[in-house]
Amino acid sequence: MTLNELLAGSSATVAFTGAGISTESGIPDFRSPGGVWTRYDPRDFTFARYVESEEVRTRAWAMRREFWASDPQPNPAHLALARLEARGRLLGVVTQNIDGLHQAAGSRTVIELHGRSREVMCIGASPRTGTPDGCGFSAPTSWAFERVDAGEADPRCPTCAGIVKSATVSFGQNLHPGLLDRAADLLGQADLVLAIGSSMQVYPAAGLPMIAVERGVPLVICNAEPTPLDDVATLTVDGKAGEVLSAAVDAVLGGATATPRPRSWGDPRRRRRPSPHRRASPGP
Repeated sequence: MTLNELLAGSSATVAFTGAGISTESGIPDFRSPGGVWTRYDPRDFTFARYVESEEVRTRAWAMRREFWASDPQPNPAHLALARLEARGRLLGVVTQNIDGLHQAAGSRTVIELHGRSREVMCIGASPRTGTPDGCGFSAPTSWAFERVDAGEADPRCPTCAGIVKSATVSFGQNLHPGLLDRAADLLGQADLVLAIGSSMQVYPAAGLPMIAVERGVPLVICNAEPTPLDDVATLTVDGKAGEVLSAAVDAVLGGATATPRPRSWGDPRRRRRPSPHRRASPGP
C-alpha cells in the first residue's frame, strides 16, 4: 500500500514527530551531519552539568538564542498534520520537539514529551535528582534573553534566586509525570502511526510507536536517515517531510495526487522491541 492509501483508510492517525520535521523551518536537527551535536558536545548539556556549572548555563543561553534568531515558522509538514486533525482524521501529535511549531500551525492535541523551549522556569537552587524543584516561577524565553542582553550571563529566578532553565527536558532529567502515559494512551487508539523526522534513538520516547506496532497497526516512517524501526515499519518513505505529507494529505483531502516513493517495506509484527525506559531525554 502507498502512503496515500494508508491515510485514506485511516480515521485515527497519530503522528510521532522528531527534530527532522522542523528542519525545513530552519531549525537544525541533532544527529544528522551538520546537526546540533556536531557543533555542541551533548555531554555538556546534561541536567547535572547544567545545575553545577555556570559556564554550561551561559553556553546554553547562547545556543538557545542561536536556535530562535531566525524566528522559525511552521512548514508544510506541520500544516498538513493540522489539516488532518481539523478534518477529524488525526487524533493528535506526540512530539519530541520543543519548538511549538505544531501548535503554531493549528494543531490542537499535541503532547510535548520534552517540554517547551519558548518558556523558562525556576528549577531551584541545587536540584540533584533529575527533577526540578523550583518555586514555580515561569516566564517566556524572551524574559531570559532580555536579562542576558542586559549583562546577566546566567539569569536567576527573581522570586527565589534559583537556577533558571528552559522548560525542556535535558539528558538525565525526568520526563514530566504523566506525559508518557498520555502518549501511550493516544497511540493505543491509533489505527495508523506516522513517524516523521525522528531518529528513533532517544528513549523512552522512541519506544512509543511500538505500542501501536505490537497491535498490528501500520507504521509509516519518513526520516532523512535510516532508523532502528525501519525493519518493523509497514512503509518507509524518502523525501522532505513537507513535500511528502503535503502531497499525501492533498491526495486524501483534495488536491494534488502525487504519491511519495517507498524506500522499503516490512511486516509491523515481525519483530518486538524492548519497552521504553522511564528516564533519559534529548538535549538542551
